[in-house]
Amino acid sequence: MPIELTVESIILIISLVIFMGIFFLITVKSNNESTRAQQSLKENIIDRLATLTQTLEQRLNENLLQQAKESAVIQKTVQEQLKDISLHVEKRLSDGFEKTTATFTDIVKRLALIDDAQKKLSDLSSNVVSLQEILVDKRSRGAFGEVQLKNLVQNMLPPDNCAFQHTLSNGMRADCILFLPEPTGHIVIDSKFPLENFQIMTDYDASEPERKKAQQIFKQDIKKHINDIANKYIISGETTNGAVLFIPAEAVFAEIHAHFPDLVEYAHRVNVWLASPTTLMAILTTARAVLKDFATKQHIHVIQEHLRIFGKDFSRFELRMDNLAKHIDQAQKDVQQVHTSAKKISSRFIEIEKGELPQALPTGELDGIL
Repeated sequence: MPIELTVESIILIISLVIFMGIFFLITVKSNNESTRAQQSLKENIIDRLATLTQTLEQRLNENLLQQAKESAVIQKTVQEQLKDISLHVEKRLSDGFEKTTATFTDIVKRLALIDDAQKKLSDLSSNVVSLQEILVDKRSRGAFGEVQLKNLVQNMLPPDNCAFQHTLSNGMRADCILFLPEPTGHIVIDSKFPLENFQIMTDYDASEPERKKAQQIFKQDIKKHINDIANKYIISGETTNGAVLFIPAEAVFAEIHAHFPDLVEYAHRVNVWLASPTTLMAILTTARAVLKDFATKQHIHVIQEHLRIFGKDFSRFELRMDNLAKHIDQAQKDVQQVHTSAKKISSRFIEIEKGELPQALPTGELDGIL
């Protein structure tokens, strides 16, 4: 619209210039004409210029009004669009703030959980350090192994079939003894925890000579424990021909079987069985099965006697059931006969009511009716 206004204005200005030029030419060429004609032409030109000026002003005013209306419409549209954009942006910002708030809340919760877990890890690390300090002392390691052995045995066997710190006939005190029925007999379990040289032997920060020396001492310690158990806890006539060496650490047990097979073979020759917490569970499970089988065999005669009495009771029940069936059959026959007699009596009453009495009843029919 501003481009059209500019073109029209230029056209009007050009027309005005043309008319002024014509007026100038007429003025130059009409010097000899009469003053009246010049005056008339001048007035005509002045009128035309006034008309053009008025038209130009009118068109300019109309264009200005139209431009003002269009500007108002455009301004209103722009304001509405800005308002919509502002609402949309505000909504997006609000949603973003809510999501950000939820994210920060979740992060705070997770940080709290991480702090809690870190505290637990700190407590656990302190407990591990305390456990390591406990296991440094040889006497504390022995007590730890005995407690672990006691917990395993008590969880698997009845109290009457095991004892702790049991004194044998030779005066030796065993950490644990299992009282199993013959031909298994009583089995002694003794706990040993060779940890010091094992730690040096498996410490890669230690020098090679130190590790080899610790390996030799570790092997000597295990062999000494095997000999002590074979000499102290295997007594003919009192215990079975074998005993168990309980090692409370799975790592130590695995190290012996992986790198010292000669020790395992030697222990088998002197009837000493090496056991870790896992393998001891298998031994105790087998012992419990032996006790259960022995208890079943002890009570087999009682079970047989009850089965014999139960057989007699069932035979008596079968006889009484047969008698009851006979009585039921006889009662059914009696009911049928009573039903037949009732029908005959009813038919006689009907005949009597109708007056259709026979001259004489057949022989025995009255007895049958009654």
